[in-house]
Amino acid sequence: MGRSQETFSKKEHEKKKAKKRKEKEEKKADRKLNNNKGKSFEDMIAYVDENGQLTSTPPDPNKKKVLNLEDIQLGARRHDDERQPEVARKGTITFYNEAKGYGFIRDDSSRESVFFHVNGLLTPVKEQEKVTFEVENGQKGLNAVRVSKI
Repeated sequence: MGRSQETFSKKEHEKKKAKKRKEKEEKKADRKLNNNKGKSFEDMIAYVDENGQLTSTPPDPNKKKVLNLEDIQLGARRHDDERQPEVARKGTITFYNEAKGYGFIRDDSSRESVFFHVNGLLTPVKEQEKVTFEVENGQKGLNAVRVSKI
């Protein structure tokens, strides 16, 4: 008589397969019992409250805010609308390099130094002269423009 071809590891492997098959069938039966198909539309809807949180209750119509489309700004805020008229400042030229075409003006009121370029001059100027000027924001800070002698 011959020996059985089944070994211990083959028997264990068959037992594991049978166990997995049984667990899979149990999961399938459980899913069929607890399926969520057929829910109504109202059961699936979620609302956002005034704090931005999700909730299952609809919002209170009394708390509804009315917005005008004109009040909504897209992009960066423009400062042109709030621009105040420029007041001509007074100051003294502390440094001026005619060859390179730039210099600095010391503002009399704030005592700060403001850069100016020859393109911003209305009249020819020299060092230590009193001038009037207006200020604009440039690439590297404040720039004096429309500079003229007093």
